[in-house]
Formats: sequence, structure tokens, C-alpha cells
Amino acid sequence: MDLAGPAGTSLLLDGKDVPPVLEDNISGRSPFLLTSDHYGRALPRALGDLGLPASEFERHIAWDVGIAGVADALSKQLDAHLIAQPYSRLVIDCNRPPAAASSIPRISEATIIPGNEAISRAAAEARRAAIFDPYHRRIDEVIDRRLRDHVPTVLVSLHSFTPVYAGVVRPWHIGTLYQRDTGLPPLLLKCLRAEPDLVVGDNEPYAVSDETDYTIPVHGEKRGLMNTGIEIRQDLITDQAGQKQWAARLARIFGEIEATLRAEGLL
Repeated sequence: MDLAGPAGTSLLLDGKDVPPVLEDNISGRSPFLLTSDHYGRALPRALGDLGLPASEFERHIAWDVGIAGVADALSKQLDAHLIAQPYSRLVIDCNRPPAAASSIPRISEATIIPGNEAISRAAAEARRAAIFDPYHRRIDEVIDRRLRDHVPTVLVSLHSFTPVYAGVVRPWHIGTLYQRDTGLPPLLLKCLRAEPDLVVGDNEPYAVSDETDYTIPVHGEKRGLMNTGIEIRQDLITDQAGQKQWAARLARIFGEIEATLRAEGLL
């Protein structure tokens, strides 16, 4: 795994902090460009622990549990470029519009985030400049380069979700998330539903919108790329074995989708 992008001269990050962009398989030849907005749970040293015990950073409020292992393995199996965010969503959520209240959450689920209470506009802007902007700027740069070089590009945003939310059990094993793209999501749904052991969500457990999402609306839809979000239930990918199994399944399915898109002249 390569760490890409310098920490820069921001007031928030220093030379001992993790750089704000993580990449793997930069020269990957797959048409699929993978992103993982909630890949990691790192914290800038300047912010300490945000006033939370370490146990809170094991939970979904801090990151998408299990998705890092899936993303790493899928990138290798598909030979696909992966761009991931190593910082916790509690610092700044890289899949939320910066103006949204959930961009820097004061409360997540039922947990108050002391380090985010009464945050000043300047402090919020420092988090955006140090973490959010470099991540999305890098995604833009990669898409620009691929389009300039006439490299087919399909955006796939990888996430995971909790098995239970607000006391309600979620039955889906995996869900596809989309808004405006009418090409890739139906094809992905068809392939997933052909798997006899899966309960598949169609815009479940979440749906993409301009108000609640950033990566797909900005980098997928506004750029005119085929795109989809994927949500995998976290209890299925908690351990390395589950992560590898799901990466292998998705690699097979995306291989079938690529073949179909090429046969139809869409790549």
C-alpha cells in the first residue's frame, strides 16, 4: 500500500501525521476506479482523541468496519486503482457536502463527540483544507488523467453498514447505492440477485442524494461517469476471511459486468 500526497503545510497536520490520501495499484488497468471514503480511523495528532475513549473508534461512527480489507483485496484482484481516506469520519466525513451538518458531526448515532462541539468556522475549515480537499482533489486529478488518456472509467464507491440500526435488524447482505445513473446499477443488481445466497438491497440501506453524499454526485454524476456505491453488511467482513471472500465475489461479478459493458460498446 502506497501513501500518496504530502501532509502539506496545514496547521492541522504535521510531518508525523498520516498523509490525507492513501492509494493502491495506481497503474491498475481496470476500468473500475475504486474509492473508499471511510476506509480508516486515523486522527490528526493535534486533535488528540476528540474526547472519546478508544472503544468508540472500533465502531461504525468512526469508520466503515471491514471495508479496508475488502477494498485492498478487490483492488488487487481487479487490477483497479484504489483511492482511500485514512482519517476517521469523526474528523471530517469525506462523503458529506462540507456544508452539511453531518460533515463534522457533533453527535453520531447516540454518541456525543466532545472534540466537535462548538467547533469554530476556522477549525472546521482547517479540517477541510487538510483532509477533505486533498482527498477529493486527488480523485479529480485521477479522473482528469484517465479521461485525457481515453481510459474507460467506472466509479465504484465502497462502504459498509451495521447489521442493526436504531434497534432494527437489516436483512440485506449487500446493497447498491445510486441516484442518476441508469446503466451500471441495474446491471449490478441483476448480477448480485443471481447469487442464490444473497439478500440484495436496491438503494438500501441508504440511497444517494446530493444533500447526503459527495463522492458519487460530484465525481460520478457531474463527470458523466457510470457509477455505483456498494454497501456490505459489517458482520460479513469483520475478519480477514470474510473480507477476502467478499472481494473475490465482487471481483468475479465486476469481471462479468466489464465483459458485458465491453460487448455493448460502453467501455
